[in-house]
Amino acid sequence: MNKKKSWSRGSHARVLAAVLSAFILTSAPAYGADPDLGEAQKLVQQGRAADAYNLLAPHEDRLAGDVKFDYLLGIAALDSGKPDKATLAFERVLAVDPNFAGARLDMARAYYHLGDLTRARAEFDTVLAQNPPPAAQATIKRYLEAIEKQEQAKKTAKSAYVEISYGRDSNVNNSTGQGQISVPALGNLIFTLDPTNVKRGDTYALLGAGADIAHEVGEGYAVFAGGDVRYRANESADRFNYTSALGRTGMAWSNESNVVRGTLSADRYYLDDTKNRSGTAVGLDWRHTIDPSNLFNLFSTYTRYRFATTTLAVNDFDQYLLGAGGLRLFDNGRSALNAMFFVGFEDDTNGRADGNKNIRGLRFGGQLHVHERADVFASVGAQRGTYDRENAAFQTTRADNQYDAVAGVIWRLDSAWSLRPQVLYIHNNSNIPIYAYKRSDISITLRRDFR
Repeated sequence: MNKKKSWSRGSHARVLAAVLSAFILTSAPAYGADPDLGEAQKLVQQGRAADAYNLLAPHEDRLAGDVKFDYLLGIAALDSGKPDKATLAFERVLAVDPNFAGARLDMARAYYHLGDLTRARAEFDTVLAQNPPPAAQATIKRYLEAIEKQEQAKKTAKSAYVEISYGRDSNVNNSTGQGQISVPALGNLIFTLDPTNVKRGDTYALLGAGADIAHEVGEGYAVFAGGDVRYRANESADRFNYTSALGRTGMAWSNESNVVRGTLSADRYYLDDTKNRSGTAVGLDWRHTIDPSNLFNLFSTYTRYRFATTTLAVNDFDQYLLGAGGLRLFDNGRSALNAMFFVGFEDDTNGRADGNKNIRGLRFGGQLHVHERADVFASVGAQRGTYDRENAAFQTTRADNQYDAVAGVIWRLDSAWSLRPQVLYIHNNSNIPIYAYKRSDISITLRRDFR
């Protein structure tokens, strides 16, 4: 016997009374052992949906397919926090009666609570197309607005951080440890270097902050922007205090296994509150996911370095880098190993004493998850730089071999705060003594992340 169905779920209490009465109160149970659907309806209307579900659920295997039973079971499941169970019941209702607008609206609500916003929106739109009563339209509008907000939130990712470090640097000015050098062009005459050009150690404090934002502008496409600032103050060697600022923006494209990013960035470096140099860079990076545990990437960058004063401007250069790397993930992505190889060229643009520079380098590193709150990290790198012009003062063509290593621990105090003690070592071995130096830096950093 066909029964006319009333619209449901505008104001849930009123609609439940109308719809369920039409389907339940006018029908007697088919078997003596059947659940009392009228009692279940009352429990739902009294806000006791969990009790109603417990009354109905034991009979699901036998009564599944009965529209009256399935609809009430779906309501009880949904209102008692079981949207997954509710979708199964509503699917059975709609399979029998695809035009049952009340069940379709409740199906949309169930998808919403499951977090399946795409299907929830589709079901809400289907119901709206049936021109429901104003109260139901208002309910649907509220859900659609909530979906829109969640989708926008997913499309925009924001992060920021602040950190403070305290450490001891054995060579704050990256200078040679030799106080005197001989100059071949002057018959190996011995010169005493200005103290500012001789290795000097000091303790320091460093304050840093940064932020990034990315927004999806279309399927697979996103724009992003971000920046970082740092200020380092040495305890006594304040002439080598510095401030650095970096800004970046760009666009990314991605699909299931690839991410391509194009980046434009600019940085400024101030030494002792005076502008020292600036850099402008364009970069392109491609990352390919081979499988969930293995990633490969190619990258290239062009950077234009310019120094601020006439005296230093002779060192201006343009740098070109091209590289490739790989990442291997372990322990469900909590641990990783990585390797990178790169080559490059520096174009002397203003008569640099050593001329152009060829670059070759590699780096290996990794991070190991050792505790639910702690990761150990380390990396080592090597870079060779060879120049093409004989240095007039030292009567040789410059060649540098630089090695560096860093190791430390990231200790997560909670979801936002972390502590990072680390050790850094750099050794630049050069055949021209004024460019050779060693440096070690031991520090501890307290960091606060915002997401």
